[in-house]
Amino acid sequence: MIERERITGVILAGGQARRMGGLDKGLVEVAGKPMIEWTIRALQSQVGEIIINANRSLDSYRGLGATVVQDRLDDFQGPLAGLHSAFSTVRTDYLLCVPCDAPCLPSDLVRRLSDALIRENAEIAVAEAEGRLHSLHALFDCRLADDLAARLASGERKPDRWYASRKFVRVAFDDNPEAFLNVNTPDQRDALAAVLSKETS
Repeated sequence: MIERERITGVILAGGQARRMGGLDKGLVEVAGKPMIEWTIRALQSQVGEIIINANRSLDSYRGLGATVVQDRLDDFQGPLAGLHSAFSTVRTDYLLCVPCDAPCLPSDLVRRLSDALIRENAEIAVAEAEGRLHSLHALFDCRLADDLAARLASGERKPDRWYASRKFVRVAFDDNPEAFLNVNTPDQRDALAAVLSKETS
């Protein structure tokens, strides 16, 4: 396993959230807290440091005590743009990314991803559950920073296509697929609130 001090976690909160009516998803309240607070809580024991990639509500995100990095590319160009900014900021050997709208992270997410990365001598380890690749739950070797910058400059915006061009490993979480539930609609937010409320009751 890679030591947690060698890993920085970035929570991706830089999107436009069109399906949530344009609300800043990370700050949408779920079960009494902004969604991103649940994500931080689930992640903080697994990594050495947490940063947030955001392009709006910057003061609110800074108020959570984490470093906030904005996209270096204009016009909300997607999660790879957020990763690019994170790579440009961190000083650790590895970068873990998770989305702000999936706050039920497995408690062993980092351990299982890092074990697979080392075992397979891979550059990227990505969570998969019940045959579905959860491309924004991933661990990266930070030596990929220059390659990602080049791919973005060439117009690439799809994480899965970038991963396919590198040595990446899928890591099965079939024992805990509900951990990757995410929120794109108000109905999904209400369903997640019920789950989180139950966990803390």
